[in-house]
Amino acid sequence: MATVNIEDANFRDTYQNNEIVVLDFWAQWCGPCHQFAPIFEEVSEMYDDVVFGKVNSEEEQKLSSYFGIRSIPTIIVLREEIEVFRHSGFLGEKELKGLIDQIKSTPMAEIKTKLGIVD
Repeated sequence: MATVNIEDANFRDTYQNNEIVVLDFWAQWCGPCHQFAPIFEEVSEMYDDVVFGKVNSEEEQKLSSYFGIRSIPTIIVLREEIEVFRHSGFLGEKELKGLIDQIKSTPMAEIKTKLGIVD
């Protein structure tokens, strides 16, 4: 699945209607963001069941503020509407694929336990 642009207008629908959403907070002036962009795009093509969204942190200041973005690039992974991973800085293809595979293969009950979330 190709990456999608995430804006305040489509964010809620995106994360509520997809099991796993990977967000890349970036900015036009950010060199590491431009280095990471092709990796993010390439990995997004490998997972039909995961939404990969790009959030322009300068244009979408409400979302950036909501997530407390302090540096970019920042990757946030949501699973079942819960933030399960956050990383600021560059990730390589191998690391991003490994992360997605790990999140997909870990039972949600285990993730909730590790995060201290009680159903």
